[in-house]
Amino acid sequence: MVSRVIPVDVFDLVIFGGTGDLARRKIIPGLYRRFLANQMPEDSRIIGAARAALTEDAFREQVRAAITEFVPAERQEAAAIDAFLARIAYVAIDATGTNGWATLKAMMRENVVRAFYFSVAPSLFGDIAQRLSDHGIADAWSRIVVEKPFGRDLASAKALNGVLARHFTEAQIYRIDHYLGKETVQNLMAVRFANILFEPLWKAEYVDHVQITVAETVGVNGRGAYYDKSGAMRDMVQNHMMQLLCLIAMEPPYHFDPDAVRDEKLKVIRALKPVSAENIVRGQYAAGEKEGGYLEHSENPASKTESYIALKVNVSNWRWQGVPFYLRTGKRLRARASEIAITFKQPPHAIFDDAKGWHENVLVIRLQPNEGMNLMVMIKEPGPGGMRLMQVPLDMSFAAVLGDQADETPDAYERLIMDVIRGNQTLFMRGDEVEAAWAWTDPIIEGWEARSDRPQVYDPGSSGPEDALMLMHRDGRRWREIKE
Repeated sequence: MVSRVIPVDVFDLVIFGGTGDLARRKIIPGLYRRFLANQMPEDSRIIGAARAALTEDAFREQVRAAITEFVPAERQEAAAIDAFLARIAYVAIDATGTNGWATLKAMMRENVVRAFYFSVAPSLFGDIAQRLSDHGIADAWSRIVVEKPFGRDLASAKALNGVLARHFTEAQIYRIDHYLGKETVQNLMAVRFANILFEPLWKAEYVDHVQITVAETVGVNGRGAYYDKSGAMRDMVQNHMMQLLCLIAMEPPYHFDPDAVRDEKLKVIRALKPVSAENIVRGQYAAGEKEGGYLEHSENPASKTESYIALKVNVSNWRWQGVPFYLRTGKRLRARASEIAITFKQPPHAIFDDAKGWHENVLVIRLQPNEGMNLMVMIKEPGPGGMRLMQVPLDMSFAAVLGDQADETPDAYERLIMDVIRGNQTLFMRGDEVEAAWAWTDPIIEGWEARSDRPQVYDPGSSGPEDALMLMHRDGRRWREIKE
């Protein structure tokens, strides 16, 4: 099977924060992989921009080190790495001052795509946008990529959108959420809208409930200062999990078009009901045998920040009226796994006597690890002795189905950066989406802050706080077991 690659135009990609951790771990290795896939036109360039006073050769050595560390050894071809490094340039620049901007302007070329990746703290977005505009470095066809967090509440999100809007149109702004670049997330739209099999069943008449899980085994480690200002709600639910919920619950767009898709996602966010206190469970992991608890990593020994949160959410529209969406995410849990599980209702009439053998049909979309999908269905248990039922999976693992081609699948950052160069905003968040998500999130956070709620302590390596189990049990349901 040969995959189709949509060509991209010649580009100059400037990475502000080019010496930072995100650039080293994700952006640079991803671009190298796209280079290996012949998806980087001959004259394209990658320009690192950072405060450090590096020579171009010194920055290239940092790029080489990043490839060595974060690209599989079998893809580290010496000749290819040298050819990739020939595309690399560097400029020392002061994001809040004047140094380096004239040099960067002189480096930019006419008649190529100009893209600027803001791999820096959001506090610098306005300064960089202002200087790109003042120095005439960005033109009407330029694109900027901004990383989350997109504010920490509605007011700051509006302010950030306002700062960017002074210098760039909405069509030029690419708010990146790497979850939307995952192959399985996009396949979710293909499963729904390219097959007649599921879409007629994708509504309250047939769906019992939906579970969205993002579980991590790691703790906050050295990110305690950052995490104390965010917590699981701001760090994961307001953006990543909100986007997954939207793709599950959205109506079919009129076309696979950036604004058509994002219009339907926005309708879902605006249809979310407020969440009451009894439908929220917050947790904070305790110390384990080998690693300290959350409080040991926090700068505040009395921190009330949650490392775990579970929510019961309802979408107030005709399609989903009465169908609960259960969301949970946390750190230091039993296994690392991200999945969406759509559980369908039982048949209206049971014709078999083996009621104990019956289980719901469940469509499971696995985002990580081992991306793929499976559909849990009922069959007859083999052997004599009557009609005994058993549940089996119809499994589609990408690695098993696609074979070697699965290894060629771009990771999320690779795909999204190439979409920026192509000018395709379908998998990027629009400004009104971000603001609507905060408008729903803020009252939830304000509620527990007003009540001075403390998160419940849970054991590391567990599935989370006990009350999260009760969130499901009182509805006669159970969380799916977290597995790698």
